[in-house]
Amino acid sequence: MVLPHSTDSKRESPGGMSPLRAEVSRLVPRRLLKGTAIHHPAVIDEALKRNASFQLRVADQITTFAGSMSFVFIHAALFAVWMLFLERSPWPTLTLVVSLEAIFLSTFVMIGQNRQAAFQQAKADHDFQAQELELKTNTELTREIHRLTAELHKRLMGPASAP
Repeated sequence: MVLPHSTDSKRESPGGMSPLRAEVSRLVPRRLLKGTAIHHPAVIDEALKRNASFQLRVADQITTFAGSMSFVFIHAALFAVWMLFLERSPWPTLTLVVSLEAIFLSTFVMIGQNRQAAFQQAKADHDFQAQELELKTNTELTREIHRLTAELHKRLMGPASAP
């Protein structure tokens, strides 16, 4: 799904925000919404893709939580309670639980890395297309300036002095 990336504000909601802007604000992570920056189209497309799939939303929530200090503090507290109060010899079971958790968390990390690589590729492709268009436009403008300069030179200096 590709969003139209216009700044058309004709259809604004009563709150003063266009429906497109409201949807983007809901999908783009909060850290990207600080300030008034306009987001790269690849960022918006990636946010829409992530929101479209239940599995990707769950994976995002798990990796977001697993990468937080809350995760560390909760695990430290749970493991301390487990080791001190719940079992006399917690090491075999604790080792099993921690190993399984590491397997699952590493899978989520790899999913995140794969998605980040796909996002970076989409952003690079978009940037390349934009730069190619800009180069083409600049080349056309340079040729037109050259043509107009030559014509102006010919008019001012006469046809005999044309190169």
